[in-house]
Amino acid sequence: MMKETEMRIGELAQRTGVTPRALRYYEQQGLLAPERAANGYREYGALDGVRAANIRELLSAGLTVEDIRPALEQGCLDVPLRERAGCADALRTATDRLAALDERIAALHGLRNRLAHHIDEVRSAAEPPRPTALTAGSVRSVRSVRAGEAGQAVQAVPVSEGRP
Repeated sequence: MMKETEMRIGELAQRTGVTPRALRYYEQQGLLAPERAANGYREYGALDGVRAANIRELLSAGLTVEDIRPALEQGCLDVPLRERAGCADALRTATDRLAALDERIAALHGLRNRLAHHIDEVRSAAEPPRPTALTAGSVRSVRSVRAGEAGQAVQAVPVSEGRP
């Protein structure tokens, strides 16, 4: 018979919001160590629930399993994270991870700017220059469009250099 504080994987998943698959992964990684019942089912205690919720929160914040392992070994995950001041080593690991992310973001931002500049250069090289205004100096010769009827306007068409 199971103790009151023990629960199977489905109940723990429901209580913590951690999927059964994630709970099995945490076990594979050595982050959780549930007991096994005679029938082979995993049995989790209340401490496993606290740890699972903390692990999920830290992973979703961007830490890795390897980042989390020392905090677990130091007992930093045995109390809900919001109820504990935090372990110095765990805080240092999180701070280092944040600094590394800031460096990656800066590098990606620089890469993005270089790519955007390259795209602008390619686009401007591919587009023919467009005259902004027709001036006397920009037109070498003008072809007139034959007017079908007297009194119609004559259209001036600029002819580029090298063209008749």
